[in-house]
Amino acid sequence: MTIPASRKAQDTTAPTACNKAEEQAVTRINSRDLFQQMREVEIAHEGRIYRLRLTQLNKLILTA
Repeated sequence: MTIPASRKAQDTTAPTACNKAEEQAVTRINSRDLFQQMREVEIAHEGRIYRLRLTQLNKLILTA
């Protein structure tokens, strides 16, 4: 997977206090772990089922 140049620059800078707080408050899940060789997963939330799909262009689409 290619990281956009703007994202690379952001990742190489020293984390600020705000970034550190955000990192502690948010759990990051790798999409490979989430999909586990599949192209689509269902997510149950508040009594509804959502579908998270991986497109042919390697983009994510979430639908209800």
